[in-house]
Amino acid sequence: MAKAAKTSKSTRKKVVKAPLGNRLRRFVLRFVSVVFVAVVALVVLGALINPPTTAYMFSEGRRLGSVKQVWVPLEQVAPEMARSAVAAEDANFCHHWGFDLAAIKLAIAAGSSRGASTISQQTVKNVYLWHGRLWVRKAAEALITPLVEAIWSKRRIIEVYLNIAEFDEGVFGVEAASRHYFGVSASDLSATQAARLAAVLPSPKKRSASKPSAFVRKRARQVRDGAATISRDGRAACFES
Repeated sequence: MAKAAKTSKSTRKKVVKAPLGNRLRRFVLRFVSVVFVAVVALVVLGALINPPTTAYMFSEGRRLGSVKQVWVPLEQVAPEMARSAVAAEDANFCHHWGFDLAAIKLAIAAGSSRGASTISQQTVKNVYLWHGRLWVRKAAEALITPLVEAIWSKRRIIEVYLNIAEFDEGVFGVEAASRHYFGVSASDLSATQAARLAAVLPSPKKRSASKPSAFVRKRARQVRDGAATISRDGRAACFES
């Protein structure tokens, strides 16, 4: 018995913990796995459930006291509005998987980031992340955007985008913006009104759709022409079918 007990103690002494590096590696892998599963779950939920608010909307609500937003399904938005938004912000929306590489190359060549961010990226930023230029946010956006493109339909992406985009200080979503600027619902927007709403993006605090500056008027004409073009050449098919 004494010999057996001595052998048992000897065996216990031989049990050595895994090196710290291995344990740390396992912890990181588990953490990354949990985060990935959580992100996938949130993206799946986003495909089914309308986001009640966003981080930016919440912060603006606290700053201003309240914000205006009325959620409407895409079926209750004038078709001209979706086309105008795409023409203004992301003309190749139907043809990319979240990143417009051609636009990125042009933006880099011009020394500017303007025009490189797609509607899919903007939607991811608004729904799941926060505003700002931190590399952590940009990295998260780059990782989540392909997931959204894989799980959501293009129609869902443009629907969410139109409902959470800021069109004036404290005015979010196309329904609230239509009432705020023109006194009509989003379903009754004319092509010109839709183009003017799209023309205030991405600087809604500096531009007005109801009292447009010369720049906004010119931009709205370009957007209206672009909306008609993408309707004719099929670049609107992915969210109108």
